[in-house]
This record gives sequence, structure tokens and C-alpha cells, in this order.
Amino acid sequence: MIRVFIVAASPLARAGLQSLLPTRDVELVGSAPNFESLAGQWPDLEAEIVLVEASGEQFEALMDSLVASELASEATIVVLSDHSEPTWLAEALRAGVRAVLPSDISSEQLVAALEAAAAGLIVMHPAEVSAMFPATEPASHPLAELIEPLTPRESKVLEMLASGLTNKEIAARLAISEHTAKFHVASILGKLGAGTRTEAVTLGIRRGLVLL
Repeated sequence: MIRVFIVAASPLARAGLQSLLPTRDVELVGSAPNFESLAGQWPDLEAEIVLVEASGEQFEALMDSLVASELASEATIVVLSDHSEPTWLAEALRAGVRAVLPSDISSEQLVAALEAAAAGLIVMHPAEVSAMFPATEPASHPLAELIEPLTPRESKVLEMLASGLTNKEIAARLAISEHTAKFHVASILGKLGAGTRTEAVTLGIRRGLVLL
């Protein structure tokens, strides 16, 4: 059983949070409109978690109140908010908040988050994680210049490889022997540093030698 105290400025928000907390898993020990009001009740509550509804709150004022109350050193703070800016999230964690969750979280998700936070874990919704740690594109390393450029005939053969033509079809298109076509393909693979025809086409595209 987790003992929870709710902090939410709006009576409607407090009632909404109460409805999300199932009595079999959570014991609601009280509620208050702000941290200042909570401070007077705290010594007698023995609450494990302070659940804060902060959707309509100004971030700076909320964090200032939390730090001033020193509640983060005495209880686990879980914040529900519509904010997802990386700066907001970082400041919240530095202020001692253990969980940052969207305000439209489901009852099951909320209880799971409360249990994890009570166990000492930091909990964040995937949307908040994405905001705080945005994916970065891997740096593309520029290709080195070819030691020996392709000849005009080899460039033509490479384009045909990109079109999926076989050596026999390439030979017929260029009116050369199949043996000569194979020689051109081998030369292309060697110059591009490719092990297969497919790799040669891929490298050719990256180098701008093949137009799609």
C-alpha cells in the first residue's frame, strides 16, 4: 500500500486525481492546493509520495515552492504536467522530482509509476524521454576520393549495374564481349572498394556516380 498526498491548485484537479487512485493499491492521506499548505500538515501525514498536478502551473514558481518546502528530502515527488521541454525536465529532476508524467496518464500507468518511484527509481514517460534526449542522426563520414576514377565506359557499366542488368545484358547493350563486360565490372568493384555488385551500386550512389 502506497500512502499518497495530492497537491493541485484546482479542486477539480484534486478530485480527478483521487478518482485515478485505486483504494486497493493506494491510500490517499490528504490533499492541498500548494506546497505551503502542505507544510503545515506534513508532520502528521506519514505519506510516502507527494503527487503534484502541475499542468496549469508556472514552472519557475512551482520549482521555487518545491525547493523552499524541502519536501524532496522527505518524500518522493511525482509531477504530472503538460510541459515536456528538456530544460523543464532537467530542472525538475535537479529539484528532487522522482517522476515526470503527462497529465493524461491512465490509472494503471499512474499506479505503476508511483510504485516505481516509491522503490527509488526515476520514472519518465516515453514522450518526456524523447524530449530530454532527442535522437541524433549519426554523423556521416565523407568518402575519400577514389585513387583512380572510373572511365566513361565504367561509369556507363555502373549505371547498368544499378538498373539490374547482367553481364550478358551489359555486353549486348555495349556491343562488347561478355568477357569484356566482366572485366569492366571487376575494375569497378576494385576502384570503389566493393565486394559485390550491390555494394558497388550503393557506393556509386553515395559518391554521386549513379543518378536515381
